[in-house]
Amino acid sequence: MANNIESADEDHLNYSDKTPMRPGAHDLSDEQKIEKIQGNFAEILDTLGLDLSDDSLKNTPHRVAKMYVEEIFSGLNPKNKPSITLFDNKYKYNQMLVEKNIAVYSMCEHHLVPIIGKAHVGYISNGQVIGLSKINRMVRYFCQRPTVQERLTKQIANEFKKVLGTNDVAVVIEAHHMCVSSRGVRDVNSSTVTADINGSFTKEATRLEFLNYLDVGWK
Repeated sequence: MANNIESADEDHLNYSDKTPMRPGAHDLSDEQKIEKIQGNFAEILDTLGLDLSDDSLKNTPHRVAKMYVEEIFSGLNPKNKPSITLFDNKYKYNQMLVEKNIAVYSMCEHHLVPIIGKAHVGYISNGQVIGLSKINRMVRYFCQRPTVQERLTKQIANEFKKVLGTNDVAVVIEAHHMCVSSRGVRDVNSSTVTADINGSFTKEATRLEFLNYLDVGWK
């Protein structure tokens, strides 16, 4: 299995870590969004020539709309951002903490097909620690939106730097892109690795310690 660190090309020239959203993106309620998407998706299926009166298809537009709004694109709505609980580091743990193999299931914004992989998050406490499950929840929140892997990696790292009040944060994502394996070049073996390494993690010894925990091959 090949691990490729992606370089920028014409498909990856959005350097902002902000998800591109239009003004008024959150004006509609979830119910209004579902109703609108349902109608639009029904038109797409009809254009493709599918018979929406068939028992198997007649509720598909509603199912897709509900899935988009309430599940796989729910991270577009800031009201769904998880609240973070921090605790005083009373036990004076001053080594890195690494939460590894966090499930990544996102959607490529170029073709709206899945990005599937895992994220690894490490940080060194600046006096407070975060509940472990909140790390997973925050990763999932940023995954639940159309994205590119480079931006996703930066969004997760920047959020943890802000929440924890420290630059000592590192994030690595390893993922397979269905836009590569299921269409176009149809390469089912390649994977993509992105990283956002900050603060103390930029020091060689700390960086190597972090990567050793992950057992990755590009140290």
